[in-house]
Amino acid sequence: MTWQTQRLPGDHPPVSSGLIGVLLVNLGTPDGPDPGSVRRYLKQFLSDRRVIEIPPIVWQPILRGIILNTRPQKSAKAYAKIWTDRGSPLADITAQQAEAVVGRFGDKVLVDYAMRYGNPSIEQRITEMTGKGCDRILIAPMYPQYCAATTATVFDEVARVLGAMRWQPALRFVPPYHDHPEYLGALADDLSAQVKALSFRPEVMLMSFHGMPLQTLEKGDPYFCHCSKTARLLREILAQRAEFAGVRFETTFQSRFGPARWLEPSTDTTLIEEGKKGTKRLVVAAPGFAADCVETLEELALEGRDEFIEAGGEEYAVLDCLNTSAAGVAMVEGLVRRELSGWI
Repeated sequence: MTWQTQRLPGDHPPVSSGLIGVLLVNLGTPDGPDPGSVRRYLKQFLSDRRVIEIPPIVWQPILRGIILNTRPQKSAKAYAKIWTDRGSPLADITAQQAEAVVGRFGDKVLVDYAMRYGNPSIEQRITEMTGKGCDRILIAPMYPQYCAATTATVFDEVARVLGAMRWQPALRFVPPYHDHPEYLGALADDLSAQVKALSFRPEVMLMSFHGMPLQTLEKGDPYFCHCSKTARLLREILAQRAEFAGVRFETTFQSRFGPARWLEPSTDTTLIEEGKKGTKRLVVAAPGFAADCVETLEELALEGRDEFIEAGGEEYAVLDCLNTSAAGVAMVEGLVRRELSGWI
């Protein structure tokens, strides 16, 4: 029988194609603020070899024997402080970011979101998109600064999912946007508006980025350099604005974990030092986070406040991430539209 005379079997499922998918991806979150959910999340997150570069034969006994038996209880308390009726703030905000740009690229473009760790998973969303007929998918990691432990691990997971597919979609990835004018402009406008609305004028602004072990820099990861460039370019813009007149800018790194040396200076140490040396009014911005999460809402806003006030500070505020602000949504739309060029 030649191919011209072959016929599809009677039970062949209908096939859809011709659509484009856009998938916003953020780090992840447990399904609930309880130790069991946090344990499942941490097991997946801390088993990623991009995240923890210690050989598994050494790391897994530590993870399973110590960390997963102690840390979930502490982390669950932190998540419980920021959990809302809509669930995890990170997942909720990322979902709203996706919803905010639905329909802006034409009726053949489907927009959704996924978490790298936890739910909804990348695998679930890609399966849903291809099932609906998306034969081209744009993956948008919501990490302005490239890091192997964030951006690269999204690529790893997408490759793993596609490795099991017979009919694979064409793929594109939104590149890091740490120095993109739309990102910097959105940050500057949003932070300016928030500072204007404060009841005090800050003396110092910390630009706090998520920390990484120092060895990532030594091995050639550009993350530290990307963060430093973002901070420098943002500082140059803000320093020209009246609401930041006389403000001193500092770049710090938060969320240290384990005994290894991490990128410095650390946010918590800097908050204490600023309070002790007489700084009374301080604000914190988190330009490396596309959406507020436990690291901003609990670690910076609650723990950070206590550290600064106890050290002698008086006025303290953590500014919102871009989230679903008008500036933030416009930035997401602009970045996605640029990478869809030629597809739409």
